[in-house]
Amino acid sequence: MEMGSVARASGAEWIGQAPHEPLKPRSAPVVPDKDPFYQPPAGYEHARPGTVLRSRDVELAFLGFIPQKFTATQLLYRTADFEGQPQAGVTTVVIPTERARKGPLPIISYQCAIDAVAARCFPSYAMRRGAKAIGSIAQFEFLLVAAALAEGWAVSVPDHEGSTGMWGAPYEPGYHILDGIRAAISHEPFDLTAESPVGLWGYSGGGLASAWAAEVQESYAPELNIVGAVLGSPVGDLGHTFRRLNGSLYAGLPALVVAALSHIYPDLDRVIDEHVTDDGREMLTRIQRMTTAHALVWMAGKDMAHMIDRPLEEILLTPEVQHVFDSIKLGTAAPKVPVLIVQAVHDRVISVEDIDDLAETYARGGSRVTYHRDLFSEHMLLHPMSAPMTLRWLRERFAGQPLRTHIKRTKWPTLLNPSTYRGMMTLGMITAKVMTGRRVERTPLSRFDL
Repeated sequence: MEMGSVARASGAEWIGQAPHEPLKPRSAPVVPDKDPFYQPPAGYEHARPGTVLRSRDVELAFLGFIPQKFTATQLLYRTADFEGQPQAGVTTVVIPTERARKGPLPIISYQCAIDAVAARCFPSYAMRRGAKAIGSIAQFEFLLVAAALAEGWAVSVPDHEGSTGMWGAPYEPGYHILDGIRAAISHEPFDLTAESPVGLWGYSGGGLASAWAAEVQESYAPELNIVGAVLGSPVGDLGHTFRRLNGSLYAGLPALVVAALSHIYPDLDRVIDEHVTDDGREMLTRIQRMTTAHALVWMAGKDMAHMIDRPLEEILLTPEVQHVFDSIKLGTAAPKVPVLIVQAVHDRVISVEDIDDLAETYARGGSRVTYHRDLFSEHMLLHPMSAPMTLRWLRERFAGQPLRTHIKRTKWPTLLNPSTYRGMMTLGMITAKVMTGRRVERTPLSRFDL
């Protein structure tokens, strides 16, 4: 597919209005698949990618019930699915009360690890006050959104899986992320401009989505001033990950991917339909309604080999399944923006070898890659522990500083780096404010992270 054609395929221009809904205090949020806000207006497919179709102000809350002292704005915008067909997307944007510096306001697109099909896991719902999304990872990643906000940066949090939760789909997350940034920049009340420096940040499933955005940016949205992308444990090869996690404590993750991809790959759906047992069919139906944590608990230790009527490896080697695995693998293009890859060596979820290969692929393609290959941390711990380093790296990109490293190596572990704990002190202060509902004012991690 020629990705550049997606950006240009606007047809006749959409001339509708983009209505704005003012804040409705204490209004209970509706899950996205039942909320009319998410339904695009007639003729939206003729709008340019990134066009705002509708907007509203909403209240955010940590874990859904600790209200915050700032208001967010949600944008419905025109974007594309993985095949380049028109689709509507939603992003939640927060503007800081205090700027980081003079000049254009920087913006971070933070990609949550949605890792689910259920709409209640989308950050546009899970981060809202009154959201019932127990087990959604986005509710916990709210703390890192707040940390970016405390730097004085605007933050866009897109529903990068699309309106139907296409967890694992290729290209599409990148389109949704980049069009979300376009929408935020074009929304006049935000005071963002075409010169606003843009950073990408995500971890695990969010790192995978961020990687797709970095890969397609040059062909899809070359006008965006993206200065850096942080790819935390970005999965790399979902086919390998399926084999690695199936039957393990994390078996819910590959099961969620299969459930999602069966909706967009007809041949995969046919293979599943021909060989799945009744128990397997029930699993695929039920798991689509679960939050990420619920799916992980429910599927822990389960082997999908027991849910089909043929040997699992035989099914995995079929041309239909191999086509899907090849299609969803990162490395289709080398990002033109500087990239920081963060990966734990002893990661039980994502294979370090897969991320080694991805880093090498990017470097061979000419990408400017800084690879933090952490010796001590594991998957869950490295995300918060690498936040001070991540925010420092993004701060340097926004300031236009030259890259200090452009190499792949196993680095001094974050757990043994004093600057990590200085940065964690500030993260702790921000967390305390979020958990007590106090105003998150500008408290850059540079205050301690030297």
